[in-house]
Amino acid sequence: MAARRALRFTAMAEGSSIGPETLGQIHDEVRRLTAAYPRLALPTLLGDLVEVQDLTFRLLEHGRVKPLQARELYLLAGITSGMLAKASHDLGNPSAAMMQARTAFVCADNADHQAMRAWVRSLQSLISYWAGRPAEAADYALLGQSTADDVRGTTSVWLACLSARAHALIGDAEATRTAIQQAEDARAAVVPDDLDAFGGIMTFPEPRQLYYVAEATVHLGEDPVLGESRSEAAVSAYRNASEDEWAFGDEAGAQTDLALARIARGEIEGAIEAVRPVLDLPVEQRNFGITSSAQRVHAALHADGRRNTGAAADLRGEIEAFTATPTSVLVR
Repeated sequence: MAARRALRFTAMAEGSSIGPETLGQIHDEVRRLTAAYPRLALPTLLGDLVEVQDLTFRLLEHGRVKPLQARELYLLAGITSGMLAKASHDLGNPSAAMMQARTAFVCADNADHQAMRAWVRSLQSLISYWAGRPAEAADYALLGQSTADDVRGTTSVWLACLSARAHALIGDAEATRTAIQQAEDARAAVVPDDLDAFGGIMTFPEPRQLYYVAEATVHLGEDPVLGESRSEAAVSAYRNASEDEWAFGDEAGAQTDLALARIARGEIEGAIEAVRPVLDLPVEQRNFGITSSAQRVHAALHADGRRNTGAAADLRGEIEAFTATPTSVLVR
């Protein structure tokens, strides 16, 4: 609260012109939030995100901004709007998420920042994917790739991985395998850019790539053994990830993918072991992606025909209780 007050005061004290202290302070706050977003529960960050977005918008609307300052401020506004789009998605509101994402894209356009444009297209693909619109998710990934010819940061890897997941849900095996290879090629060619320098939600580390590839493989369903091994690799990568690379939501996604792979192989006890850490997450961390992933495990158990038998029935009951209290119940 005191930090928010200081940020507002600095902007006011420098008057209608944006001074270096205001811009520097906003930049530092955005960097803090991007680093924190994958690691901390949303309710602890949401107020600060709204505050920073409001401040950047007010400065752009009413402040006297020099051209170079405007580009920087639009980039910061775009990143903040992107995080609020992710926040709306995490709260299970894809419509609000897409609205914030479009605002982020407008900001990226005004900043004339090609990598940010591609990053927002990635975010729109993610929103569409979890909203159950895989064809739209694939289209957004392609849109991002079409504007990312000169982007060498990790957003290029994210776009390919998003394409792989979307095409796997569609059932296009060839496109899925092609996208997985594109992701590997993009990773080999990565040159970290200014978005990667923000860290956290703005970068796409290798554990996250392993998770997306595992999820694509599991959903494609052609090779349950490969799906299990890739999911195990993703879970292991998150278990050993550095603080900068770790994300509770993606780790939970990898764990549920491992559970799905084991259900496909008839290993119910192994699936229970895989998904147990997810079901132990507190309400503050039960975002939409995590509860949706848990529901996929629930559906797989139902399809497997074991819904009324012993451990499988117990697991279904636990998942139902888990998904009944998502993070959104805490945010009004």
